[in-house]
Amino acid sequence: MEFHFAGLGTLVNVAGIIIGGLIGLFGGKFLTEKFQRTLRDACALAVIFLGADGALKNLDTMLLIVSLIGGGLIGEIMDIDGKFERLGIWLRLHSGNDSDSKFVDAFVTASLTVCIGAMAVIGAINDRLLHDATVLFAKAALDSIIILVMTASLGKGCIFSCISVGIFQGAITFGAGFLEPFMTEIALANLSTIGSVLIFGVGVNLLFPEKKISVANFLPALIFACLWN
Repeated sequence: MEFHFAGLGTLVNVAGIIIGGLIGLFGGKFLTEKFQRTLRDACALAVIFLGADGALKNLDTMLLIVSLIGGGLIGEIMDIDGKFERLGIWLRLHSGNDSDSKFVDAFVTASLTVCIGAMAVIGAINDRLLHDATVLFAKAALDSIIILVMTASLGKGCIFSCISVGIFQGAITFGAGFLEPFMTEIALANLSTIGSVLIFGVGVNLLFPEKKISVANFLPALIFACLWN
């Protein structure tokens, strides 16, 4: 009988991020600023085009407008971006990295990259309801590579995105019974579209750090996407 328990996929995902991040942190020490910048730009372009590809597959103009405006307004009221930053500051302080000026940006950027998207939601639900963690196993492999590159260019703050993934996917896994009725085929397609748009935003922030989009404040747009028919 295959060994499985609810949350196994998320634990593997967390482990993948930590392993990829540690490899990136060790390797990044041997890279000059020029090579780190090249890696950062490569990662930004990859994330941008991954987001664009996912968004254009099922583009619905009204879905896009309503979800982003509605979700963005709710996110601003809740100040999700500010909460992410405060968590990053708390982690920086309590992990002994207070002198790392890039820690918070690295943590927020990496967290958004690995948490946003249909794979996180679908994988966590399958893990609980179908006893199938294969989607999250695949996501763990992808995330380990992404965080490896990000850590090499942005720093150790990226490794702590494992905490965000653990909380986000863990909550979905254990709330899967409630979420299942809402996860129709249309809802999942809409989730993928809006999630891809937000991933695109993360890529833009990586490429143009001087003018950041508050992507975290748009996270409620994912709820609008799931409810849109």
